[in-house]
Amino acid sequence: MKAYILRRLLLIIPTLFGIMALNFALVQVAPGGPVEQLVMQLEGKAAGATSNIGSGGMEVGKETIYRGRRGLDPEMIKQIQKLYGFDKPPLTRFKDMALHYLKFDFGSSFYQDKTVIELIKEKLPVTISLNLWATLLMYLISIPLGIKKSVKDGTGFDFWSSIVIIIFYAIPSFLFAILLIILFAGDSYWNIFPLRGLTSDNWHEFSTWHKITDYTWHMVLPVTALTIAGFAKLTMLTKNSFLDEINKQYVVTARAKGLTENRVLYGHVFRNAMLIVIAGFPAALIAILFTGSLLIEVIFSLDGIGRLSYEAVVARDYPVFFGTLYIFSIIGLLLTLIRDLTYVLVDPRIDFGRR
Repeated sequence: MKAYILRRLLLIIPTLFGIMALNFALVQVAPGGPVEQLVMQLEGKAAGATSNIGSGGMEVGKETIYRGRRGLDPEMIKQIQKLYGFDKPPLTRFKDMALHYLKFDFGSSFYQDKTVIELIKEKLPVTISLNLWATLLMYLISIPLGIKKSVKDGTGFDFWSSIVIIIFYAIPSFLFAILLIILFAGDSYWNIFPLRGLTSDNWHEFSTWHKITDYTWHMVLPVTALTIAGFAKLTMLTKNSFLDEINKQYVVTARAKGLTENRVLYGHVFRNAMLIVIAGFPAALIAILFTGSLLIEVIFSLDGIGRLSYEAVVARDYPVFFGTLYIFSIIGLLLTLIRDLTYVLVDPRIDFGRR
């Protein structure tokens, strides 16, 4: 097993390299980079006009000149290119970026007076806090509910709970978040929960107990919206997995030996049925981090890494964009390794070290 873990850790390096190379190549053909935005501002044009860049020219890195740049001194354009690091060929820029990223040196933001690593350290705790609570709540509800639905398959409880689950599955998380805001955080119906942020403005002045309650009160709506995103799918996955195992011959044999239903369910069925649920854990968490968390952080004005990466993409803040992508990729690859190790804990018969 140690050899397997070592191989997987070493495999992270070329995988990260491939992810960064692919995204770097895509960025080279995307119009509206930071150089174009600054040039347009110097020409007196609105920054929002970058959406029309595609029809006016190509990226500076390809050494093609903008039609609107004719009024600027070419030397000034070269200085702007040097300022953002676009004075070098793409392959040289990618090589420099890869070498720096191996040391977790992501450079500085184009538009914020901070380094990328400072921004990530500042925003990451918010995203981790939000996603850990949402994932924990989702599994604590979905797994017991899925097991109960499998045991009571075909009953009234199974029928009505399936209707509720289907409704939740049909509602996108961002739409459900907006619905929660309208119902519980606005003036339209009930103004019960705060509209934005994870804490109040004067949170540091509160007592310890008041800080905990204030934090919990702010977390209710965003965590609920994130939980709904994967709640329905995980519940049905658990139910179907248990139903598949319950109908197998070893369960019939265990019951024939006189074992209690709980012993059969949790001593034999649980270990086998949970494998597929565990397999989906990294994918579910990564989906929340990449998509669900991003949308929820934007909707609830949470200052997390999801919102940071979204703003970096919009503003073409490439150091922040690639830095957050690098961190997300490492987290995703490590979660995949943790999934395999959890396989072994759940079912010792699985041995990746022999493969």
